[in-house]
Amino acid sequence: MIKKDLELERAWQKLRLHLREVIGKKPKDLNGILFLIGVQELGKGKKVFSKEEKQDLMHIAICKVLSFSGFYQLEGLDEEGWPHWKKVKNLPHFDLLEQEKMLKMHVLEYFEKELNIVVS
Repeated sequence: MIKKDLELERAWQKLRLHLREVIGKKPKDLNGILFLIGVQELGKGKKVFSKEEKQDLMHIAICKVLSFSGFYQLEGLDEEGWPHWKKVKNLPHFDLLEQEKMLKMHVLEYFEKELNIVVS
């Protein structure tokens, strides 16, 4: 593993530990953290979501974090207050490991920029 990957993994684990302190449980994986970001971005607080809504929340989170690099742009909210995003530019073609690394870096950036949580 190269130094940059080790630094990313350390920051990622610190974020998971921080989230455990805040919400009382450590998110299991990237999807769990994306779900939390989606809930945060929706802004409707804690509630029970359907399976489809959970998928939508993860989509919202992915669009939000990738918006930092200009891949997505917020179009606006629908009548129920759900954000809608449009793709501005194509994502690079990465294998699954590279996609996960890119998302993790953007998630860490989200927590730093949006919530002032620095874990690096």
